[in-house]
Amino acid sequence: MLKFRTVRGGLRLLGIRRTSTAPAASPNVRRLEYKPIKKVMVANRGEIAIRVFRACTELGIRTVAVYSEQDTGQMHRQKADEAYLIGRGLAPVQAYLHIPDIIKVAKENNVDAVHPGYGFLSERADFAQACQDAGVRFIGPSPEVVRKMGDKVEARAIAIAAGVPVVPGTDAPITSLHEAHEFSNTYGFPIIFKAAYGGGGRGMRVVHSYEVSRSPGLRAAEGRGAGSRWGTQRAPAYPAAPQVGYENAGTVEFLVDKHGKHYFIEVNSRLQVEHTVTRRSQSDVDLVHAQIHVAEGRSLPDLGLRQENIRINGCAIQCRVTTEDPARSFQPDTGRIEVFRSGEGMGIRLDNASAFQGAVISPHYDSLLVKVIAHGKDHPTAATKMSRALAEFRVRGVKTNIPFLQNVLNNQQFLAGTVDTQFIDENPELFQLRPAQNRAQKLLHYLGHIMVNGPTTPIPVKANPSPTDPVVPVVPIGPPPAGFRDILLREGPEGFARAVRNHQGLLLMDTTFRDAHQSLLATRVRTHDLKKISPYVAHNFSKLFSIENWGGATFDVAMRFLYECPWRRLQELRELIPNIPFQMLLRGANAVGYTNYPDNVVFKFCEVAKENGMDVFRVFDSLNYLPNLLLGMEAVGSAGGVVEAAISYTGDVADPSRTKYSLQYYMDLAEELVRAGTHILCIKDMAGLLKPAACTMLVSSLRDRFPDLPLHIHTHDTSGAGVAAMLACAQAGADVVDVAADSMSGMTSQPSLGALVACTRGTPLDTGVPLERVFDYSEYWEGARGLYAAFDCTATMKSGNSDVYENEIPGGQYTNLHFQAHSMGLGSKFKEVKKAYVEANQMLGDLIKVTPSSKIVGDLAQFMVQNGLSRAEAEAQAEELSFPRSVVEFLQGYIGTPHGGFPEPLRSKVLKDLPRVEGRPGASLPPLDLQALEKELTERHGEEVTPEDVLSAAMYPDVFAHFKDFTATFGPLDSLSTRLFLQGPKIAEEFEVELERGKTLHIKALAISDLNRAGQRQVFFELNGQLRSILVKDTQAMKEMHFHPKALKDVKGQIGVVAGAKVAKGQPLCVLSAMKMETVVTSPMEGTVRKVHVTTDMTLEGDDLILEIE
Repeated sequence: MLKFRTVRGGLRLLGIRRTSTAPAASPNVRRLEYKPIKKVMVANRGEIAIRVFRACTELGIRTVAVYSEQDTGQMHRQKADEAYLIGRGLAPVQAYLHIPDIIKVAKENNVDAVHPGYGFLSERADFAQACQDAGVRFIGPSPEVVRKMGDKVEARAIAIAAGVPVVPGTDAPITSLHEAHEFSNTYGFPIIFKAAYGGGGRGMRVVHSYEVSRSPGLRAAEGRGAGSRWGTQRAPAYPAAPQVGYENAGTVEFLVDKHGKHYFIEVNSRLQVEHTVTRRSQSDVDLVHAQIHVAEGRSLPDLGLRQENIRINGCAIQCRVTTEDPARSFQPDTGRIEVFRSGEGMGIRLDNASAFQGAVISPHYDSLLVKVIAHGKDHPTAATKMSRALAEFRVRGVKTNIPFLQNVLNNQQFLAGTVDTQFIDENPELFQLRPAQNRAQKLLHYLGHIMVNGPTTPIPVKANPSPTDPVVPVVPIGPPPAGFRDILLREGPEGFARAVRNHQGLLLMDTTFRDAHQSLLATRVRTHDLKKISPYVAHNFSKLFSIENWGGATFDVAMRFLYECPWRRLQELRELIPNIPFQMLLRGANAVGYTNYPDNVVFKFCEVAKENGMDVFRVFDSLNYLPNLLLGMEAVGSAGGVVEAAISYTGDVADPSRTKYSLQYYMDLAEELVRAGTHILCIKDMAGLLKPAACTMLVSSLRDRFPDLPLHIHTHDTSGAGVAAMLACAQAGADVVDVAADSMSGMTSQPSLGALVACTRGTPLDTGVPLERVFDYSEYWEGARGLYAAFDCTATMKSGNSDVYENEIPGGQYTNLHFQAHSMGLGSKFKEVKKAYVEANQMLGDLIKVTPSSKIVGDLAQFMVQNGLSRAEAEAQAEELSFPRSVVEFLQGYIGTPHGGFPEPLRSKVLKDLPRVEGRPGASLPPLDLQALEKELTERHGEEVTPEDVLSAAMYPDVFAHFKDFTATFGPLDSLSTRLFLQGPKIAEEFEVELERGKTLHIKALAISDLNRAGQRQVFFELNGQLRSILVKDTQAMKEMHFHPKALKDVKGQIGVVAGAKVAKGQPLCVLSAMKMETVVTSPMEGTVRKVHVTTDMTLEGDDLILEIE
């Protein structure tokens, strides 16, 4: 009597051991007396061993486990009553294949029976025979049956003799390519090659034509025709089983064609991996119980098993959750499981292997974590339950196939039950994998990294963040009042400019969100702190002309040091402040970078910035080079933004002796910008050189020349005269001046917001800004500023200095140079640095100094101080000196042509024969292929790439790449408070992190372990009441330790063969083997093997470098 179960094209069968009183159905069937089993050993590991142990325990049978040296921490040895080591000194897999050791353990410990599980020795006739010879029962078919069923050719012949339909194929293993040709000529292509005695995990290989290279791993193979599409259905009983005397459980596999005809493939003479589906969907019989009872000598009638009693009981689906990466052809992943939470609930069964927090997944064995079985009344119900269960899983530390399984379960073809053997090939969307968010664990990784290695962003001075967070003022409920942005959206840039010009009173731009913290706090203020105060600003400062919150250095620093997306900052602030125009700083043809870009990049940047909520673009050029300015203006205008052309100011128009940058110079330049169509004209005084008299002279002249044009004045308060200067500008006819929150003003920042509001209050220049609200705003920023104590310029600079009128150092650069001097122990020599800055400026021809020209002057000044050179000495030795790169490129013309031309003979001495750029530097650059860049980014980062990402990569390719890699490992960092972001938590500190509305993490830092042999420290946390731990590499300790080099994601030529060998792109180089899965490594490029880092049979970890190709 046989029982059949359908599973993935296979049939489960359960043969009987007939009692001595029952007549034999076949001469091969043995007659055994009933003999109870009291002790069972499982010659296997992992999930199947645990499955058998559980069945034995339910039957009151004592259990014995065996384990290899590599499996000392595996769960199966802990689930057994006894456990013994086997295969000492052998390779991991060989330990479980070492029959003498297994038999020795069985005999020494009075084992009655051995269950082989599946895999390893389960289909080895010699193992079944060894058990029988040792007087130990083998829970499975007899050795002779195992041998016959294991020989695929003989099993096929038996099926044919029994009248079972088979797929056309060879009657014996082929021995030559000629035989394969003859078979294919008869039956046509495609054909399948299958190993006659098992392929060791290589599986079947489909051949579509003669032009196929020979497989070195398959010698004896059986060819099968595969011209039809094959599905899976139930098949008729397998009549060959009685002929061979099949006893115990096994699986018969058939193919089914579209007409419902069944074709025999093979028999697996063991318990199948998917036996759990049979258990849930077709009977309530525990197949392992039945196996053991049959091995004891009981018959199927004794067990109450009759064919007519077998009924379909709903539907069951099994998913094998493995540590395989579907995105990398299901390559096994290894590592430590940091988090494991399974899906459970009604209708779900879990058969676990060794899936638990802290478990180490090795490359030596099967990648199975857990088998999930869902049962329902029908196929859609079972699929729904399975989808729900998989969605509940949380596995962190290793990759799994869960995203792929979820895609399969959501596929309509699968849900309809119409899949065939080409299902995966015809549904490539199955591999469109949705990455797991993994937010909590990524945050713990970041915090652990900070606790072990310190801050990830460079810290200028040793100062701890304030222990208290800033107090956010109360914000009224409801939408904010209308502001100037409403006018802009309604009337466009031209109407907006008219409204500004017709406005009664002085308008203000708040720089607190950008230039103020760039000048005072090294541009380190995070979006986290900007967002907190944004609703207050929207509700209380709706009369502001604009908020400067983007562009300039913030774009670079956001990604480089704060690990934030600058575009995301713009989007989030726009959502919180819908009523006030946003303003950014655009470096003309340089956009927000420090170099020249193709014109199409600048135009696309402005277009996308406008789409993301930017309104007013202050366009400037560090040299006031008109072609660069005009390019930026055209890009902004094309995007539909408000063009605010800026003239960078230097010198002193009120001083008759300063003739290079005279009033006439500025008036002529303004004429050009107005003619080019600017909506607003700005005077950008980046060093704070505008004195009240100069303000009156310049602004009144501009007002007289351009009575209908809005004038906007920007300055810094380094000298302390900023408020007076801005009041003078306002009285002379300026429409807008720049200010910063009181606690973020002064020194190298902008003049005080409160001071301008108070000084104009009740006058024709009244700003309309409520002074009492300014006080609350300042209080918030005073608290926030304390969080950035390590970056605060007041750590080294206690006040501004009127000597800025002499050295003309821009505000932000003044702060940076001061920091650098102190960090290099030259704080007392800062006066010399400033003096050298003056000399460097004169050497270069008295430049307008703003990024990047200010950096050029600063680099030359530091070069002169470091080498002890005066201006005269530097000019005299110019032909021999190796000047900073920025200086050389400036002299070549890479940022444009300065007013008055390049300094000679210095330029000729430094450049010698180096090429010179004529005209606008970016004009000769070919357009950047943004679509190709997007494709490249998608291939590298494996996720959806936005137009904003493409532009970030175009501006800062290396910075963006590092940012993406960093945030793929750590994050979401924007949910951390600034103190935690910079310093990390203290031991025993408890805190909350809000990931999103309604999702809050409760975290407590517990402990840090000592250093392990891998150079790591284990950091322990309590997360939402559960213990979590992560391993963090101690970067300082690892400098003194040797490790196998790791492959770099962005370096292609790091894989290979023999050093010195020439390799072609796509050429197979080596084979990586993990358990039964083999991965052929091919060359990603053409080149020569430079160095090999591995040897044959070496054990590797993830990301280990194999070799390098150049």
